[in-house]
Amino acid sequence: MKVYVITLVYLLFPFLIAYIFHRYKFLQKVGTVIMAYAVGVVMALTGVMTFDGPDMAMQSQTMKTIQTWIMNISVPLAIPLLLFNCDFRLWTKSLPKTIAALLGGTLSIVIAVVSAFFIFRNSGIDNLPDVAGMMTAIYTGGTMNFYALGSALSVDPTTITFVYTFEMLVTFPLLLFIVGGGYKLFRKILPYKDANVSVSEDEVHVTDIEEYGGMVKKRVLPKTLFGLLISVVFLAIGAGLSLLITGKLNELVVILTITTLAIAASFSPKIRNLPKTFELGMILILMFSIVVASQFDIYSLDTSALPLLYFVLYIMLASVILHLLFSRISRVSGDLFTVAHIGLLCSPPFIPPVVGAMGNKKVLISGIAIGLAGYAIGTYLGVAIAYLLRLC
Repeated sequence: MKVYVITLVYLLFPFLIAYIFHRYKFLQKVGTVIMAYAVGVVMALTGVMTFDGPDMAMQSQTMKTIQTWIMNISVPLAIPLLLFNCDFRLWTKSLPKTIAALLGGTLSIVIAVVSAFFIFRNSGIDNLPDVAGMMTAIYTGGTMNFYALGSALSVDPTTITFVYTFEMLVTFPLLLFIVGGGYKLFRKILPYKDANVSVSEDEVHVTDIEEYGGMVKKRVLPKTLFGLLISVVFLAIGAGLSLLITGKLNELVVILTITTLAIAASFSPKIRNLPKTFELGMILILMFSIVVASQFDIYSLDTSALPLLYFVLYIMLASVILHLLFSRISRVSGDLFTVAHIGLLCSPPFIPPVVGAMGNKKVLISGIAIGLAGYAIGTYLGVAIAYLLRLC
């Protein structure tokens, strides 16, 4: 019964969050993603996610399966919905800066990880080269590459759990800072204009992007659901191509396929003008966010793991500072820097909430494109770093 209740929370609370976000204006300063994370973290910290009794193992496994399914389905369905309303022509005009942001972000992460290895090599962290490789993978390609690399390097499951928990513990405050208004600091440090669009404080309105009112109106809902149907078709095509190319469901192939199809579809005025597809995509992202946050496991930690926490914290802070420096040199705008760094550190699903907070929808595609590039290179880069540091 508990598993079903938690599943209902995952599925229904995003709609409740969207409703109160629309109903109460002061919550627009908080942001939907912060509310979603708050729900998940509360679930984790209050013991809701723990199971007991004779069937504890079975319940835990069932819960993990449900979490995996929600994460694997919500993101592929959300990405097309989020992209349908975007004008891809704006992104092509900013392509050079997008590449600069990607290269600067990737280089900053590599330098941060390698320098962290030499700083903490005598701190008592077990399998430090492999941990460094996993940090490279997760900070360029997200959770997917992190677990793929952990499996490829045969890393102890306990170490994987610790690293992932610390990564969430360190990255979550960064997300809170940015969505809560920290992006304004980056705008001051990098006061450059986005391609052909100048973002001013007077133009920033969260509700321009997340306007949930009227989603269920008769003249709106069928068109929004038609957008969802197109997303389902794209997902089916992506899954089919993945099976054809790799013989299995490969997340990278699926996401690249649906993103390409969604961008192509956005050139059609009929699809680009479908109402509330972005908002429906955001609701799916909120589902993903609650699931991810509910997996936070602070109770598995002890003081002996503190060096690992400092290792992860150093990488995050150093990568941000270095990326700011590289962005300053290449004159990347503050908003593009923000979505680029979050796209690499947290993966594409975390881009829309940041874009919603900044009110600059034009950098959405650039941020997702950078995150997808991270998907493509994260595992390979992580393996290369791990094997290189093993020689040191």
